[in-house]
Amino acid sequence: MDCLFCKIIAGDIPSKKAYEDADMLAFYDIAPQAKVHILVIPKEHIPSMDGVNADNAAVVAKIFAKIPEIAREAGITNGYRVVSNCGDDACQSVKHLHFHILGGEQLTERMA
Repeated sequence: MDCLFCKIIAGDIPSKKAYEDADMLAFYDIAPQAKVHILVIPKEHIPSMDGVNADNAAVVAKIFAKIPEIAREAGITNGYRVVSNCGDDACQSVKHLHFHILGGEQLTERMA
């Protein structure tokens, strides 16, 4: 598999980790779109939100339960945005489910 995020999980590509456990990895985006920009990914390869099903939904729920802690640990104290792009029309650039945590500053109201 030629998945960038799977290579990061395997340690083949370095990343600045914000959090890691057996099921997920959170790391800082190399091209941040906000003062704090962290990507949170399941270690299991799930191509996008369209790949979430009854068999893997628990890891997605675990990610969402952990996001507030990851944001706090990164110093985000006054709110943040969580975004997941799904598919080509949404400009999903890496075909591995991921969630962007954006914060650390006043974000614009515009979502794109």
